[in-house]
Amino acid sequence: MAAKDSAHELGLLLDLEASEQQAGRSLPEESFDPESATEGMASAGNMASAESAANLVDAEAADDPFAPLAARMRPRNLDEYIGQSHLLGPNKPLRQALERGRCYSMIFWGPPGVGKTTLALLIARSTNSYLEQISAVASGIKDIRAAIERAQARKRRGMRTILFVDEVHRFNKAQQDAFLPYIENGTVTFIGATTENPSFQVNSALLSRARVYVLKKLSDEELSQLIDVTLSSERGLASFNLTFDDKVRQALIALSDGDARHLLSTLEMLSDDAAPLPNGQRVITYAMVGAVAGRRLIKYDKGGDAYYDLISAFHKSVRGSSPEGALYWYARILEAGGDPLYVARRLLAIATEDIGLADPQAMQVGLNAWDIFTRVGEAEGERAIAEAAVYMALAPKSNHLYTAFAQAREDARKLPSFEVPLYLRNAPTKLMSDLGYHQGYRYAHDYPNAYAAGECFLPEELHGRRYYEPSERGFEQRLRQMEQYLQQCDALAPPSEQRYSPEHARAKMAELKRYAPDLFSDDVGRNPSHN
Repeated sequence: MAAKDSAHELGLLLDLEASEQQAGRSLPEESFDPESATEGMASAGNMASAESAANLVDAEAADDPFAPLAARMRPRNLDEYIGQSHLLGPNKPLRQALERGRCYSMIFWGPPGVGKTTLALLIARSTNSYLEQISAVASGIKDIRAAIERAQARKRRGMRTILFVDEVHRFNKAQQDAFLPYIENGTVTFIGATTENPSFQVNSALLSRARVYVLKKLSDEELSQLIDVTLSSERGLASFNLTFDDKVRQALIALSDGDARHLLSTLEMLSDDAAPLPNGQRVITYAMVGAVAGRRLIKYDKGGDAYYDLISAFHKSVRGSSPEGALYWYARILEAGGDPLYVARRLLAIATEDIGLADPQAMQVGLNAWDIFTRVGEAEGERAIAEAAVYMALAPKSNHLYTAFAQAREDARKLPSFEVPLYLRNAPTKLMSDLGYHQGYRYAHDYPNAYAAGECFLPEELHGRRYYEPSERGFEQRLRQMEQYLQQCDALAPPSEQRYSPEHARAKMAELKRYAPDLFSDDVGRNPSHN
């Protein structure tokens, strides 16, 4: 039976290789010799077993002067790992499993530089496993087959293999399916890493056999901790005796945008340019960071006036119907290191605040741009947001919905909590019905044009209160016509169908003005930021 299963699995791989060749994909020409590979693996496997897989964390890079700083600073154990506390913090299930030496197939989903590869290496060390690494960018079916054959040889010797596949989303469906039988029979424990949403990019069959863990960008505090560890570590930059002020630190953190590898790479470049001081230290200045970044770093102060000035200029350009201004300030925000999704969020605010019902489609355009950014990626996503910005700049403008909602909120906040009229209440029980709930309610669909003319849907104390008055721009022209038609229906309704008389409405509004005159001020509903 085992021989039959192995033959079936090999057949899957051979079929997959044939399909790749038919598709024109180039494969390595050199042949794979399982026997010679097994001999090499025996020594590697024995060393991993004897040394608890210490070599799997790239320990040699720590003493290699030519290794990048990020490689030299790679954590050697879970205690040195910075970030992902939601997964590896004390008493977290994944941390507890690794401390017990247990491992299962999993997929790490997160942006670059958050520790996906490092975590796979630490898992291999914690579980005393051999780590096979495959990059989906540069590997084909021959690489998969060779890795599986080596894993099978280790399994026969009683050694576990963790197969780490970087950028797993780049493998097609057939390539991803090739792993399934070997995950099923325990030949490998699969760990995949991806920057793309696995729900869309990883086969459901593979997803069902692996737990998905979301790795987050490192926080500012975690990046600051990484800087401190690097400056004090002999594996890092302790020998450089570097010093810099908090402004430089914050610029480094902002530049890295949660990417630890980017932070270490930038810090490594700056260490070479650091200027010597009389006291033996070497200083990194803010200007040096700007030179390495290739940008004007004043804009990286995301809590300062310069950054918010850009945001303000962008918003006012869209509100002012200037596509040129919208595009220019949006480009400036991007070049200043701004988050494109921050602009996308601002566009949605503009859609409801400055465009409103003059063009209801603006809101959907903004949502589509946001969706494209998250689904397709940064380059196409930034362009989609630019398209939404131009659309909204040229859309008809109206803040009437914005001010109407603000007025309603102000009334709800400052006025008494008026009772809901009995005829607007439901009566799910006989007692409620006996108390008059729902009695007198006029069902709109029982009347011409589905409108119960003369009805009042506000508390009696607010009869006659108006919040929304459509403008004469864009789609609100049609809404204004509809509102005028409904008002005419109310005026022509017979007295028997009018909940309250027009005189009642005028009296209630006069009473409300005496009670809360500030609610009738022109400033109600106005956004102070518009000044």
